[in-house]
Amino acid sequence: MRVIMCYMTLIADCTILVLDEATSALDSESETLVQGALENLMRGCASIVVAHCLSTVAALDRVVVLEGVAIVEDGARAELAQVGSTHESLWDRQAGA
Repeated sequence: MRVIMCYMTLIADCTILVLDEATSALDSESETLVQGALENLMRGCASIVVAHCLSTVAALDRVVVLEGVAIVEDGARAELAQVGSTHESLWDRQAGA
């Protein structure tokens, strides 16, 4: 956790922020804390976030869903939450629905 906070301090004045599985190795409590810090950090930055854990991208303006190398869906979380979408299917699977 301290290492993550140090990196956040270093990149506080970013123009573009790229995060690759930023919360993948965290327990639920730590993930919540880091997501809050990342949301603050991403304000004012163009951000590219790669994540398998969909809660990491839930608050983003735009979500792109890939299958292999193909883009299968692209839009806001609310748009992608429609029944039958790939995103919604993945979301339900992760939520245990």
